[in-house]
Amino acid sequence: MTADNYAGVFDGHLPFGRRPALVVVDVVMAYLIPGSPLYDPAFATALAANERLVAAARDAGVPVIFTNVVYQPGGADGGLFYRKVTPLKVFERGDPGGAFPPSLQPRDDETIVSKQYASAFFATSLASTLTAKGIDTVIVTGFSTSGCVRATALDALQHGFAPFVVREACGDRHAGPHDANLFDLQAKYAEVVGEDEMMRLIAAHDREPA
Repeated sequence: MTADNYAGVFDGHLPFGRRPALVVVDVVMAYLIPGSPLYDPAFATALAANERLVAAARDAGVPVIFTNVVYQPGGADGGLFYRKVTPLKVFERGDPGGAFPPSLQPRDDETIVSKQYASAFFATSLASTLTAKGIDTVIVTGFSTSGCVRATALDALQHGFAPFVVREACGDRHAGPHDANLFDLQAKYAEVVGEDEMMRLIAAHDREPA
């Protein structure tokens, strides 16, 4: 089995730091509207987990950062990614698919990072924003597990932030890519934890002295 093959080789762990931030990756209506080319019912379950985690983070004083994808009409700023993944047209500026869901709206004091590629770090201000806040740990959730979540978690590691991916708060179109990417992230690039464990970590952070 794959797990047996990896045992003793890819089984390192990262500590949860003292200054976490929650990065909610692309939890937008394109994944939640029936008829959208990106829609799948599985995303609704992940949305509910994101709602709970965002509420817990806000209560604990953990910064929450939202990302979305925005293209100019025609997608010229999306380059080869836009050409390769044709459903990305739903993220052209003004399309309702790019809107945040009513149940998960950023607050006025929370940062929104708009991007054109998979990683929330690529060609954005995210890394500098986290550094300025003194963040050492990034809690990664959102859509989709095998795409923008994976890319963001990998780049978090490469920028020096410990990535913690919350299993139930990530969604994908199929269980196969979802499970395979979570497995690989845990093996090589991130800590993949359950929602209950992340709630415990957030609550423990809330009790830490400033």
